[in-house]
Amino acid sequence: MAASASSLLAAAASSSCAAISPRLPRGAPAAASVPSPSRHSCYSLRASPARRHRSRFVASTAPTMQPPAESRVSTVVDVDLGDRSYPIYIGAGLLDEPDLLQRHVHGKRVLVVTNTTVAPLYLEKVTWALTHNNPNVSVESVILPDGEKYKDMDTLMKVFDKAVESRFDRRCTFVALGGGVIGDMCGFAAAAFLRGVNFIQIPTTLMAQVDSSVGGKTGINHPLGKNLIGAFYQPQCVLIDTDTLNTLPDRELASGIAEVVKYGLIRDAPFFEWQEKNMPKLLAREPNALAYVIKRSCENKAEVVAQDEKESGLRATLNLGHTFGHAIETGLGYGAWLHGEAVAAGTVMTADMSYRLGWIDESLKNRVVDILKQAKVPIAPPEAMTVEKFKNIMAVDKKVADGLLRLILLKGPLGCCVFTGDYDRNALDETLHAFCDN
Repeated sequence: MAASASSLLAAAASSSCAAISPRLPRGAPAAASVPSPSRHSCYSLRASPARRHRSRFVASTAPTMQPPAESRVSTVVDVDLGDRSYPIYIGAGLLDEPDLLQRHVHGKRVLVVTNTTVAPLYLEKVTWALTHNNPNVSVESVILPDGEKYKDMDTLMKVFDKAVESRFDRRCTFVALGGGVIGDMCGFAAAAFLRGVNFIQIPTTLMAQVDSSVGGKTGINHPLGKNLIGAFYQPQCVLIDTDTLNTLPDRELASGIAEVVKYGLIRDAPFFEWQEKNMPKLLAREPNALAYVIKRSCENKAEVVAQDEKESGLRATLNLGHTFGHAIETGLGYGAWLHGEAVAAGTVMTADMSYRLGWIDESLKNRVVDILKQAKVPIAPPEAMTVEKFKNIMAVDKKVADGLLRLILLKGPLGCCVFTGDYDRNALDETLHAFCDN
């Protein structure tokens, strides 16, 4: 049994060894069959008896939004943060349900923040959803250039410029329409504009749907490090229309899958085992498999966020592979590799270091490599990354405390990890040299 949340947050080296007993709606298709519950399950998900599946993670009692009776919503995952709680709606065709968006709009003014890739595909539909039978709401948009290299202060100012020039006030709502870059930037803009306005997440990439749109992390990059400038700021809701994945390039899909793998490694062993068996279905975009992966990932993240919103311990474990991965993104130049590609290589390096420390056995290390090979993402850093470059960039990582680099490392059986600065530095050096010198 994993340690309680309170002890996790109090410990200097926080650990995670939690599996969740997953449930699906009645009549769920076999393609998205659920692995059997773990024997050392620490938490249980409460599903309502209705056809629609709802998962709730309780930090305190708070009212939650119910979708319409005839809604296309197949799953609602509640992120329970007291009076800042919000629902994650998951289903196909949700952008065709105006009520889902309109119920979370505050005031009469909406600013949709999107990019040059997503705007031609979904901006018109989202504008319709916001205004259908709702003449009191006016919608404006700002279309940013697409790509991680534009996740900077100059691009962020375009959002502020539009909001100020259009005379938006504190009753307005910002809507993030796009992938992780747009979600992070729109959320940060909402947190800062007039010291905080409401915002909604509409993630259109698998990466954003399974991870970055949930939990309130917002921000931009600095030339010296990724996501070093930002804020924790929760949305009013997250609306995941799985139909948006139909326009997602294969490379972006694989990048998102790489982020999914971490949930199984750090806390949900049955989910990892399910992925090992169903990776071909995910790459083939089998709808039921993708829907299950999104639901399960959101359930895992929502539970962690409800316990540790500001990343004082437990939530840091969601950054498995990210310290190495962020170094790769920064070292190569933002956008050269997709985030999930860098995290995949970083996850393999993390497994290698964990094995060198004697914290996991060789079979688990090999399973990490094998599943990421199946996902068709990188399993090693690029040649341009040297040991010195890794160390210089990792020295300014957000998880550094009092000059000590803390890492999320695998320890014990599948589904267990630690967040710690208490490790043999020789193991880190050996891993860096093993991957960089070759």
